[in-house]
Amino acid sequence: MLSVLIETLNNEEGLARTLASLIGGAVEGVVRDVIVCDTGSTDQTHRVAEHAGCHYVSGGIAAGIRQAKGEWLLLLEPGARLAEGWIDEVVAHTARQTMPARFSRARGSRTPFLARVFSGNRALAEGLVISKRQAAALSKNARSAEAIARGLATKRLDAEIWVAPTK
Repeated sequence: MLSVLIETLNNEEGLARTLASLIGGAVEGVVRDVIVCDTGSTDQTHRVAEHAGCHYVSGGIAAGIRQAKGEWLLLLEPGARLAEGWIDEVVAHTARQTMPARFSRARGSRTPFLARVFSGNRALAEGLVISKRQAAALSKNARSAEAIARGLATKRLDAEIWVAPTK
């Protein structure tokens, strides 16, 4: 079982797009709970989360990790969308691996090489599948989901993600 954590700040539209891509995982019974970790939104983020049946916590990613019920966590940026086929790939990974994993960027979501080199790379852009135990340990020193994802050695999953647009 998997807990999905989405750290957000004033991104109700992006949150709705991300939640829509998780419906298949909830129907299949893979997604146990979805936790929206808010960092001070002033828009309608809380309403989007509540209408979708998500847990809504303020206080950032550490509070969400403590509340997560799954042994594995999926951290996503609001606006990111998982492509079809992600469920089987994540289930297979969590059954045999202990290391974190990231999704592969969908073809239409890939940035050119030079743009990647010269732009600020977002560590959470490709999502992150990580054990709850490891995420809890990392969250003691990290103040955000981005900080947890930065610098981790990860496996690349065959499943694709449409990366959230930059703000």
